[in-house]
Amino acid sequence: MTAPRHPNRRHVLWGLSASALMAPAAVRAFAHGPADPVFTHGVASGDPLADRVVLWTRIAPRRAPLHPVRWDVALDPGFRQVVRQGVAFARADADWTVKVDVDRLPAGRTLHYRFSALGRQAVGRTRTLPAWHATQVRLAVFSCSNYPAGYFHAYAEAAKIDDLDAAVHLGDYIYEYGRDGYASQDAAALGRLSEPAVELLTLSDYRRRYAQYRSDPDLQALHARVPFIAVWDDHEIANDTWREGAENHDPAREGSFTARKAAALRAYHEWMPTRLPDPTRPDRLYRSFTFGRLVDLHMLDTRLVGRDRQLSYASYLGATGFDAARFAADLGDPARQLLGAQQTQWLARRLAATRARWTVLGQQVLMGRMDVPAPLVLGQISFGAYSALLAKAQTAPQTLTPQELAILAQPAIPYNLDAWDGYAAAREAVLGLARANDKNLVVLAGDTHNAWASNLLDAAGHPIGVEFATPAVSSPGLEAYFPAENPLAVAAGLQQIIGPLVYANTKDRGFMLVTATADECRAEWRFVSTVKSQVYDAYTGRVLRTLPGAGQRQLVEA
Repeated sequence: MTAPRHPNRRHVLWGLSASALMAPAAVRAFAHGPADPVFTHGVASGDPLADRVVLWTRIAPRRAPLHPVRWDVALDPGFRQVVRQGVAFARADADWTVKVDVDRLPAGRTLHYRFSALGRQAVGRTRTLPAWHATQVRLAVFSCSNYPAGYFHAYAEAAKIDDLDAAVHLGDYIYEYGRDGYASQDAAALGRLSEPAVELLTLSDYRRRYAQYRSDPDLQALHARVPFIAVWDDHEIANDTWREGAENHDPAREGSFTARKAAALRAYHEWMPTRLPDPTRPDRLYRSFTFGRLVDLHMLDTRLVGRDRQLSYASYLGATGFDAARFAADLGDPARQLLGAQQTQWLARRLAATRARWTVLGQQVLMGRMDVPAPLVLGQISFGAYSALLAKAQTAPQTLTPQELAILAQPAIPYNLDAWDGYAAAREAVLGLARANDKNLVVLAGDTHNAWASNLLDAAGHPIGVEFATPAVSSPGLEAYFPAENPLAVAAGLQQIIGPLVYANTKDRGFMLVTATADECRAEWRFVSTVKSQVYDAYTGRVLRTLPGAGQRQLVEA
């Protein structure tokens, strides 16, 4: 999340019976028990296909440079119908993690797996992608899980849903800040101080931070129940990363960004159940997943491989005010990249080749147009005062002062230049691909810590599809940046002044449940009442859907 700006500078499931794995409440209860002395970080699965899935675990460090770990995959929780098995090795040079890409599996099946080492076992449940006969796809969508900011209740709630096909994580799975960094003011009271205490720069730093996050019982519980399909955002490396640097990286004091990025990506692939499309390129994470005839999910990298550096409003402010003409020229530069040419060409080929009912883009930042009056973006007036000014203009326009008229006359500008709003030509290219291929487009987004839903229109006003954006698991939203404002009024005001925006929740943490059938694709926003206490309430917020077919690719009430 870039605007509002971040401050600059800033239990495991071992020995668990199969029947308990099938009960979400039991998973949650067990996950808060003692950690296993061997499988200290639980198990995980990821990148499922119709015939294969990646299995992951980690063992406690050994003295030898590698240690054998047995794995089994079965059709039943009692492991009487084992379909695949083998031995892998936990290696010191991979931080004692184990990844196995298990193939020759049946499509659309719930599978049970276990790892065995040193007399202990760790078990989990996963699922392969469905074959052509699938009638429903359900995805739990997450973003922005900040360990010191609060508890991961969103993961716990998702672990209670028994019919998920996958969990989609859109990035900021970890945060790179030091112990005194962003959103850490309550960490000591919550018992969630960041480890290591320093900002992450080296491979050892990133590994230790993943180890801390993966010690969380709620995250372990979800990983043990459902396969993850994940992509990074900026905080897996550093805040506001782009292709050659980051806002939160100072080469003069912190050394080579290339070295830092390499360390971050190595730790990411060690600790996440990912499958590299190209093993020689750890920075390439864009890839596709086909859920029968219903959903083609294309996971994009809007952060690392192709992104040009973000624009900054500060660069356009001078003695004579805001240079709107120069800003508009730079913003609309047709050469300005977010995905990069190679990834855009890959996406074009995928959209031309696939025939699923729904084309879903899993990616990091908001694609919907979020143009906000310039006085709000530039901090010249509060949301409350601007809303009052709008009401005055509607009810008593003759009473407006020249100063008030000048405020109302200012144009709307993008509120977040780190999002697709800062890369206008790149957005038009993607929307144009969806329109040219007659796709029912659904875009999933994270990054902002808030819940959003927007209609996607191209520059000519053609309806192209919809965007569902998930709130943060624990990172604070707009309510933290505008503490004097009523968050309900802020959300209502944004819905009023941003044309394509249909829904906003700028105060609650949680996740998003996306369900696709042949008739509709719907999003349910699931929220938790607090991330600052172990005691909380969970509830469903807004439910919106979109329908297939030209003329219906817009948000409607469920």
